[in-house]
Amino acid sequence: MPELPEVEAARRAVEENCLGKTIKRSIIADDTKVIDGVSPSDFQASLLGKTIVAARRKGKNMWLELDSPPFPSFQFGMAGAIYIKGVAVTKYKRSAVSDSDEWPSKYSKFFIELDDGLELSFTDKRRFAKVRLLKDPASVPPISELGPDALLEPMTVDEFVDSLSKKKITIKALLLDQSYISGIGNWIADEVLYQARIHPLQIASSLSRESCESLHKCIKEVIEKALEVGADSSQFPSNWIFHSREKKPGKAFVDGKKIDFITAGGRTTAYVPELQKLTGTKSGKEPNKPRKQSSKGYEDEDGDKEPVNEENTGRAKAKKNQNTTKGAARKSRAKSNSEENDSDEDGDGGKEDKPVKMAKRKQTKTEEASKKLKTSRKSTQSRKVKK
Repeated sequence: MPELPEVEAARRAVEENCLGKTIKRSIIADDTKVIDGVSPSDFQASLLGKTIVAARRKGKNMWLELDSPPFPSFQFGMAGAIYIKGVAVTKYKRSAVSDSDEWPSKYSKFFIELDDGLELSFTDKRRFAKVRLLKDPASVPPISELGPDALLEPMTVDEFVDSLSKKKITIKALLLDQSYISGIGNWIADEVLYQARIHPLQIASSLSRESCESLHKCIKEVIEKALEVGADSSQFPSNWIFHSREKKPGKAFVDGKKIDFITAGGRTTAYVPELQKLTGTKSGKEPNKPRKQSSKGYEDEDGDKEPVNEENTGRAKAKKNQNTTKGAARKSRAKSNSEENDSDEDGDGGKEDKPVKMAKRKQTKTEEASKKLKTSRKSTQSRKVKK
């Protein structure tokens, strides 16, 4: 999932190659799931003849500032990506489009051609991104609801320490909260916590000042290092947990130390138990869950959950109904078996045929009746003798 470094790399590519150029052609996909709140024809018409004057970003969102509003805004989702024909733009995992593919790609949702012939495309293979046309992107959700940008608006060390001291939630969940700090996603959170030697389930307010200062430093260093290499993950330092966080449990190691996987902040989380230890009594608890396979849906390879949508909801409901039906059938069979076993007085485990069982039960009842009759006769004779 593109996080701050990947989106910032895309913004810089636009800034370096597209500013001052006029849009002479545009193609907007007829995809209402991605193109939000405006028709393709209206979107296209609003772009023609406009000049790109700036490329802005906050958190994981980017927008193009034109010489007059409205402005196209991009929420990258799980696999959104910016491509500029003939320009090397970072190709992060699950969003790369092969050079041999048609241009613009069949996954293109937003395409523009500039007056010098340069072409730009925003693609999204998985269709969880949002492309909007807004008068002032920063003044409306989701951008208006974001906290300070981790790169552009970092807290001072003292502000950070003071802020953490008031947060009674686990540190991983807090870092993922875009209203607290924007731009940090699952891989950055795992990396900075590993670098700072902090357990993902440690309660934020329980962190020592030393740990807070270390975390503040690591956030800055990890983001800056990722940007130094253009968000090209293949060039991230070899001692980062990033390179092993998607390996199978038991086969994931960093610097020779074992990586474990837990659920923290609702996400699959990689950490090194030997180095990231819970301290004190103030630690959060979340149930450990096995990594879900991405082919089954609902959770991505790096633990990023897919947004709720009708397709997933329908699939989940159908599965739930199917499981409910199967469960009811199992309960019914179990009840039937239980009743048969409870009435199985001969101890055969209910394995004999029903006619045999019925005969045995009849014989048992006859024997019991005979015993009762004999007992009754003995009792009568005893009374007569006494008389």
